[in-house]
Amino acid sequence: MDLDICTRCQGTEEGLDEAIEDVAEVLQLTGAEVVVNKIHIENKEMAIQHKFISSPTIRVNGKDIQMKVKQSLCESCGDLCGDDVNCRVWIYKGKEYNAPPKAMIIDAILREVYGDNNRPSDYNNNREIYQLPENLKKIF
Repeated sequence: MDLDICTRCQGTEEGLDEAIEDVAEVLQLTGAEVVVNKIHIENKEMAIQHKFISSPTIRVNGKDIQMKVKQSLCESCGDLCGDDVNCRVWIYKGKEYNAPPKAMIIDAILREVYGDNNRPSDYNNNREIYQLPENLKKIF
């Protein structure tokens, strides 16, 4: 939501930057193109345009690295919005994190580049008609 205030977004950006740094050179050597687009979703219209489901979000080739969304109260965003706001909780190897572990991000990148037949079936096929989630309506 806000990199100046939200500790979860800050941790997510930090983990993403570190993960990209760790894998980018190797992927480039194998011929994979590494392009990072960071988009700050600032309003309801942008959220709808990008089919934003939770804050924060990381996508690889347009696919959310964790399609099952779990959220919990985010005090830093609540302070910013003046209301109770829930932000994403990342689940990796059975544990919950307020920011995705670097290994989780690297796993998602490598699975996307090299394929993984063990990926949950909803990972690629989230084809439901998009509706702005209730929690995001509070934010915007």
